Parts: sequence; structure tokens; C-alpha cells
Amino acid sequence: MITCIITYDIDPNRRELFDEYARNWGQAIPRSGADLFGYFSPHEGCASTAYGIYSLPSLADYEAYRARLAADPLGRENYDFARREGFIRHESRLFLRRSSAPHGKQAA
Repeated sequence: MITCIITYDIDPNRRELFDEYARNWGQAIPRSGADLFGYFSPHEGCASTAYGIYSLPSLADYEAYRARLAADPLGRENYDFARREGFIRHESRLFLRRSSAPHGKQAA
């Protein structure tokens, strides 16, 4: 299993647009085959850093997922929305694998 963490540099004065973008991905990403952990926008601290986090079984599955996402009507619309509105100044992707599993039980 790999986890993709997308780090976004967003316009802090247009955070509501990023939140709309995130809600759209909340529909399109799972429909395209990834296990979406969530999108996160600034609350405290840095007002311009946001994240999107999802997992897939492998990099090969990631490539197939990206093709399905690009073909998804809401996915295409969301890419266009972000380009048109310009609220994302930069984004980068980091692929990680979990090293800490299995985890112990949480205390009650």
C-alpha cells in the first residue's frame, strides 16, 4: 500500500475555493478507485498550506487511478475549476509506505 500526500500552497484569501475543490475530490477520488483519507485546509498556523491524502495498493494502481480520475466528469471539471480560479499556487506529491504497522490497541 502506498499513500500519496499532496501538499498545496494556496491563496489564503481564497481558501473557500480550495474547500469547494476538496469537497469535489471527496466524490471523484473514491469513485476513481483510491482510498481517500481526506483533504485538509488551514485552520491555525500557516494560512497557505493545505493537504490531500489518499492510498492505493501500488504505483501501477496509481497510474490507472489517475486515468480514471482524468476521465471522470467531476474530476475534469475540478481540474478546470482550479486552473480557471488560480487559488492553488503550487502543489507537490509525496508517495509514502507505512512503516509502523501493525499498530497496538488504543487505550480506552
